Amino acid sequence: MRKDYLVFGQPYIGDEEIEEVVKTLKSGWLGTGPKTAQFEKEFAEYMGVPHAIAVASCTAALHLSILSLDLKPGDEVITTPLTFCATSNAILHSQAVPVFADVDAITGNLDPHKVIEKITKRTKAILPVHLYGRSCDLTSLENICQQHDLKLIGDCAHAVETEWQGTKVGAIGDLNCFSFYPTKNLVTGEGGMITTHREDLVAKIKRMALHGMTKDAWKRFSDTGYKHYEVVSPGYKYNMTDIQSSIGLHQLRRVDELLSRRREIWQRYQEAFKNFPLDLPAAEEVNTQHALHLYAPCIQSDKLSISRDELLQALHDRNIGAGVHYIAVHLQPYYAEKFGTKHGDFPAAEKISDNTFSLPLSARLTDEDVGDVIETLTSLLY
Repeated sequence: MRKDYLVFGQPYIGDEEIEEVVKTLKSGWLGTGPKTAQFEKEFAEYMGVPHAIAVASCTAALHLSILSLDLKPGDEVITTPLTFCATSNAILHSQAVPVFADVDAITGNLDPHKVIEKITKRTKAILPVHLYGRSCDLTSLENICQQHDLKLIGDCAHAVETEWQGTKVGAIGDLNCFSFYPTKNLVTGEGGMITTHREDLVAKIKRMALHGMTKDAWKRFSDTGYKHYEVVSPGYKYNMTDIQSSIGLHQLRRVDELLSRRREIWQRYQEAFKNFPLDLPAAEEVNTQHALHLYAPCIQSDKLSISRDELLQALHDRNIGAGVHYIAVHLQPYYAEKFGTKHGDFPAAEKISDNTFSLPLSARLTDEDVGDVIETLTSLLY
């Protein structure tokens, strides 16, 4: 057993990030300012879109994106049950109704055929999640949106590097939302980003992100001259700070390098576990790029005497951090009570929910760390 606890989801932070934060602290501009503007510019360029809007979290990004589409109370947004609760919470915060559709049994991503079954006269948008960093079938989802006059909002919390048929997923659809939480591939501590081609939505989203003001702090106090602001709507406090952006700038500049390291670890896991009683993550599809955010196999419960939860505890006891991504949202107490959902409603999502577990996959892991994970899991399953 390893001596030190291997924390799940440790971020890789380099000297560049630390030095940039110190520069920002010394500059006196800690809130939303020039570093955030630069981060937005570079992120938009990376995604291949004209607009990127930095916000406080991916949850904020989802909330603002849904609000920007002017949905009415009771309007429906189709999404996946196999996600973190923030996805459907943001729909509820917007006074819309989350409608779950089942997922593909292999990828865990929203199944376009199941989406079609859920469309009603009240449906206004589809909100897919690119689970674990694997792109959803965006060609099918875009076609559905065009046929039914629906908007497409991507939950890209796992998917900074993800591509669908040669295009970054952040450049497909109406709006896309990213997370920079400490466990993500690109981290800023907390933080998020919205990317879009929709020029008509940008000013509205920026207004809502900062109290409904017409001018943000950087524009009011920069060397272009003071500008009075006006409050034109009851907005939110969802802006990103320059301290966060100082981290994000250097994280973004090495994001593909860190992906390459995670791919090495991923392939070691795939090779080591290929004969285990596990359903391993599927290989990358042709002409796509998987962001490899989470390595999440599923136990073959009929072949094991240990349950998924017992396995997690055993890994923990042996100083290996692991997680579950995710317990299906429709099985969470609030949603089950509010919408009357239960086991049996979404079989594919539930099978993954009941059996999946996630192993450490950070670019910060050493080869020895990866070896400890493999050796420990081997000892538990054989």
